[in-house]
Formats: sequence, structure tokens, C-alpha cells
Amino acid sequence: MKKLLIVLGFLLVGSSSTYAQSPPQGLAEIDAYSIFYENYRSNAYEEAIKFGRWIWKGMPKEIEGYSRFDLATNLDRLTKVYTKYAQSLEDPSLRTAYLDTTQIIYQKAFDNLSDEINLYDWHFNRGRFYQQNANYIDNGMSKAVADYKRAFEENPEKLTNQSNGYYLKILLQHMSSQGSNDEALAIIEEAAQYDDGTLSEFFDDMRSDLFESNEERITFYEGKLEENPEDTEALNKLRNLYEEEEMIEKAQEVNMKLYELNPNLENTRALARFAVKNANYADAVKYLKEALDKADDANIKAEISLELAGAYLNRENLQQARRYARQAADLRSGWGAPYIMIGDIYAEAVNSCTRGRKIERSDRAVYWLAVDYYNKAKNVDSSSTGNADRKINAYKPVLPTAEDIHFTSAWTEGESLRIDSSINSCYSWIKESTTVR
Repeated sequence: MKKLLIVLGFLLVGSSSTYAQSPPQGLAEIDAYSIFYENYRSNAYEEAIKFGRWIWKGMPKEIEGYSRFDLATNLDRLTKVYTKYAQSLEDPSLRTAYLDTTQIIYQKAFDNLSDEINLYDWHFNRGRFYQQNANYIDNGMSKAVADYKRAFEENPEKLTNQSNGYYLKILLQHMSSQGSNDEALAIIEEAAQYDDGTLSEFFDDMRSDLFESNEERITFYEGKLEENPEDTEALNKLRNLYEEEEMIEKAQEVNMKLYELNPNLENTRALARFAVKNANYADAVKYLKEALDKADDANIKAEISLELAGAYLNRENLQQARRYARQAADLRSGWGAPYIMIGDIYAEAVNSCTRGRKIERSDRAVYWLAVDYYNKAKNVDSSSTGNADRKINAYKPVLPTAEDIHFTSAWTEGESLRIDSSINSCYSWIKESTTVR
């Protein structure tokens, strides 16, 4: 309550008609102005307010004895003085009071000097004032955006390029958040005439966000391709949209177009992922090998190698699948996924070797080796634990039993068992050992 009374007292004193419209301490206008200006120049904001308040209260168009006095210039100075002084105050009530006065000064300039001031500059400056002090001004951000919009109307080219489009972005993003889509799109179309390319990607993203459906977005980007068939940004956007809408053939057309324009690592991997997604593993292997040759980073090479292992696994080329899984493990230490993959490859070996015949006790021993690799994945990479445990539990019912061990003369619990042609010629390529248990 005490703070409120202080603020009210400050405002009442500041609004006294005699004091407010005349220089303080009985000074002549030219002397008071001189003291105000010197304090303004030296950043002595409190003293500047003391000797300059009468200017915005009385709004004198001229000062006797000083022909160069310009009211608009000094109102602009006063907005800076009040704002800077307000920002130096810790008391939020006092800060708000001085910021309120700044708003009054701005409004007096618009009300009384609209034919004399540069409306773009004044709306822009007031917008920045609202934005910078939004925490202390009711609806400060909305007021800032309103001024940026007025500034755009006054000079669309200048606001488009002001600070590399920063303020135009604020305006458009606020409009988008408020649902003013048609108005925002109209501003984008006008601003695009003045953009030097800095904002083109932002404009495309905004248009995409402002459209109500993927159908509208697709129509927009297809239109951009009609204007420029090699617009890679539009092609990338379209690819994502086609995939979202499950327009598979069109997505692949875009993938191929991007690859033709630039067969770099990213576009090559995109073709590989598309092939995998559509179970075209022959093409997947082709593009993954090409991508592997183009990759420099070891982690990227590891990822591609593991993808190759998966593609070969799906093609039932188990030896090649294991080769690339091992390569992935070598390229990225402490990664459990390659070991999960090798476990899957050995489990698939059992399915492949027993196709068309009954599974034997010796075949079941291969599952021990698969489980060894699932356990290894857990040991090197704790993030693999959940996946590895699920697979271990899935294969528990088909592991050799105590009875199997008892009836197989070559097996002794706790001893090493070689998985190779001694088990079955189908497993000759594996050449790894597990433990009988």
C-alpha cells in the first residue's frame, strides 16, 4: 500500500499543470532545455527527467532564443530517458510508472505530430520498447506486434530487411499463434518481393505452418517446383509430405530427383531407407554400399554398416550380414546393437538350416551362441538390456535341455562347443564356440 501511495504521489506531482508545462525552478525554457540536453548526453537519466518533463507536458513547438529546437527529436530523447531510467529501478511499481509515462510520450507524438514524424521509425521504435519491456506492460507483446505491423504498412521493404528479418519474423510468428493465417500469408507475399533470399526458407516454413492441411502444403510446394524444378528445399519438403500421406510412388520420384541433382550421402541414404521401408533389399544393399563409401565419420559408417547387415539378413545372406554387423561393432565401441544383430543372424541360421526338416538337438545348440551375443550386447551397452532380455526370453523355450545334453555324447556341461560343420554342414561358416549349459 505504501508503495502504491508513493507511485500515485509521483504521478500527481508529475501531472501538476503549473510545474508540468513550465521549466522547473523558474528557469527559462532555453536554460532548462540546455540542462536537459546535457544530462541526456551524459546518461544522467533522473536529472534529464527533472529538467525535461515540461517538454512532453507542454509540447512546445519552439523555444525562444533557440531556433534549432525540434519537438519530435526531443520527444524521442525523452522516450529513451524514461525507458532507461525505468530499467534502472528495482521497484517494479516505480518501473511500471515510468514505463507508463513513456507510453504517454509516444502517444502524444502520434496524436500531435503525425504529419511531422517518420511514422515507420516511431512505430518501429515503440514496438521495440513494448517488446523489451513486455513483462511490465499489459499485453506488451501484442502491442509490440501491432506497432511492427504498422511499421510494415508504412515501409514493407524496410521492415522485411530490418535486422535480417528478425522483426518481421516476430510479427508473422505472433500472427500464426493468434490464428491470423490469411493476414500472415498476405504479409509474406508482399514481403517476399523485398527479400534478398535471407528469409526464403523461413517464408516457406511459415506458409507450410499456416496451411490447414497437407494437401494445401503439397499444392504449394508442387507449385514452387513448377517455377523451379531444381528447388531442393521444396523437394525435401515434398518428400516428407508425400511420406506422411503414404504417397509412396511420388515420394520415390522425389528421392530419385534429389539423388540425380546431388548424389551426396544424405540423398543416397534416403534412397536406401526408402528401399528398406518397401522391402526392396537388393536396392537397399546397393545404395547402402554407395553411402558407406561416401561417409567419413566413423559413427555414420557404423550406422550404415548395421543397416547393411539388416538388409543382408532380410536377403538371407547371413555371412554378409554378420560381416557388416562385425564391422559396425568395430567402428563404434560400446554399442550393443551390432551384437544384437549377430545374435539375430545366428537365430536365423537355425531357421534357414532346418527349413524342410525337423529341428535336432544339435541345431538347438546354435541358440546358445545367439544368447551369448545378446548377453554381450547387455555387457557393452546398458541401453541394449531391454531388447536383449526380450530376445533371450523368447529363445529360452528352444534352448537345449538337460536331457539333450545327457543324450548327446559329445556334450559336457561347462565345456566349449564349436559351432561349425561338426554340428551340421549348414553351419560351417559360423566357426564360433559357445558353452554347453
